[in-house]
Amino acid sequence: MLIPLAVFIVDDDKDDTDMFCEVISEINNSVKCTAASNGKEALQLLENERVLPDFLFLDLNMPGMNGKQLLKQLKQNQKLTSIPVIIYSTSNLEADKEITRQLGASYFLTKPDSMKQLKKDLEFVFDKKYEHNQVVTT
Repeated sequence: MLIPLAVFIVDDDKDDTDMFCEVISEINNSVKCTAASNGKEALQLLENERVLPDFLFLDLNMPGMNGKQLLKQLKQNQKLTSIPVIIYSTSNLEADKEITRQLGASYFLTKPDSMKQLKKDLEFVFDKKYEHNQVVTT
């Protein structure tokens, strides 16, 4: 499994962010987990980073700039367009999956119910097994 050096999560739910970063630490405690609580904060942090994250996990439903709006801006930004964006949302709507795929998301991950399942899902993403699947969700 490819272990990223840094991941970035954009989610307005602090509990989800804390659980996500805790699972990242379980996978490998040397991975840097950076978080932003909204799209505008994420863009500011990313613009100031010298080393970009290996993966960006993005919630769709956030106040202000939502995930789809942020995804569109990320993919239009020359510096940030190459970061693989994984949608990380409670949504499992086919319309959300299709729209985010068209906007440039690499994968769509519906938030799991348990830390154990989240760990499996993240390992799947870090292995980039989604690149070999036709399916856009687990």
